[in-house]
Amino acid sequence: MANVTNVKSKFFGAVDGLDADGISVAATIGSATTLTLGGTLTSGGSYTSGDNIGQLITILSAADDSGITFTIVGTDAVGDAQTEVLTGANTTTATSSGYFNTVTSITTSAATAGNVSAGVTATGTGTVFAGRTRIRGMQGLSGTSAGNLLFKNTSVTGTTLLTVPTQAAAELIEPYIPDNAVLFDAGAYVNFGSAVATVTVFYDG
Repeated sequence: MANVTNVKSKFFGAVDGLDADGISVAATIGSATTLTLGGTLTSGGSYTSGDNIGQLITILSAADDSGITFTIVGTDAVGDAQTEVLTGANTTTATSSGYFNTVTSITTSAATAGNVSAGVTATGTGTVFAGRTRIRGMQGLSGTSAGNLLFKNTSVTGTTLLTVPTQAAAELIEPYIPDNAVLFDAGAYVNFGSAVATVTVFYDG
């Protein structure tokens, strides 16, 4: 009898490195308005991360912006619309709780106290499958630094059930996974940074 399975694949693109002004360069905002999205990570007035990857958005304030908010509008790692209202920081960085694949606008609730810039952290996450699944295998390339490719249960901040170490070179990522695979009973989520260039994950779907 033929071996019939429900194995599917999902590709995850590269994660952008830490960049405090990659989305919007430093500027003082004189009123409630939309920041200019013109940093080196943007194109055509918006930001897009790697395929199926979400990244945390940062707002760096040179002065005290704790009394205003920044509304971030875009999409999450699976393409659903996402909006977050982020409270500004006092001479430091405020970081979103949501992971964004795209950012189409960032709007202030009032004038800023000094220069502000918008960027990303160096960690990306993605959803392999949002329900019970097994990870059967993967293939990809390591990135610019050694590190780990993490697969988590339940959510992007859940328990790590599978760790794949990578080397600091463009080497093949193709770990051996036993025939019964690795069970994720509440969804499988991937988490990585510059240790991974790209990866395709094979899973039950």
